Amino acid sequence: MTAPTPDRAGAILEARADVARLHELLVRYNLVIWTGGNISGRVPGSDLFVIKPSGVEYDDLTPENMILCDLDGTVVEGDHAPSSDTAAHAYVYRNMPAVNGVVHTHSTYATAWAARGESIPCVITGQADEFGGEIPVGPFATIGDDSIGRGIVATLTGHRSRAVLMQNHGVFTVGKNSRDAVKAAVMAEDVARTVHISRQLGEPIPIPLHSIDALFDRYQNVYGQDPTGALK
Repeated sequence: MTAPTPDRAGAILEARADVARLHELLVRYNLVIWTGGNISGRVPGSDLFVIKPSGVEYDDLTPENMILCDLDGTVVEGDHAPSSDTAAHAYVYRNMPAVNGVVHTHSTYATAWAARGESIPCVITGQADEFGGEIPVGPFATIGDDSIGRGIVATLTGHRSRAVLMQNHGVFTVGKNSRDAVKAAVMAEDVARTVHISRQLGEPIPIPLHSIDALFDRYQNVYGQDPTGALK
């Protein structure tokens, strides 16, 4: 392999550090157990991404043991085997160029909806803000090849949601960067829990589509200190 330029080498180091650090948030927000789940991040200005190694405990994750892959999912640098979801992440990056971060968890409530094969209806304003409507269900797919990636892309293409519940499996989220995808994973679990609890009390009240549109537009383009718009 040709040695990377200094700029690219710096971008790779930064991506390794960023992806390694963000895994702590999955633990902090109770989205993972043991070694399950993973985060990846595209290396800016390149056809490369960094992803968690397979089967390594979260306390042992470091920038140095993150795995660098090309967009075919082939390992470019790394001493460990990459995540078993690497082919799925690679397929997303190849087919969704606006996506620069991908997260996968088996968080409890979101995965419970996935086990039922049921989309999460948009019945709370926070979900309208973050996801622009329901959180959809993707198809059942086998682990280890790009089948999951194909299901993610097919489900999210043309959809405002940055989260998809892969049937019988768990939740995948995408974002403008890795942190954005982690935020979507945190919010997807919060939405899944809240709507589940609401259903125990009775039938939730749907939010009208025009109100969902207005809430989504405001949150993506007005709310906060530096709004950047929705993922395109």
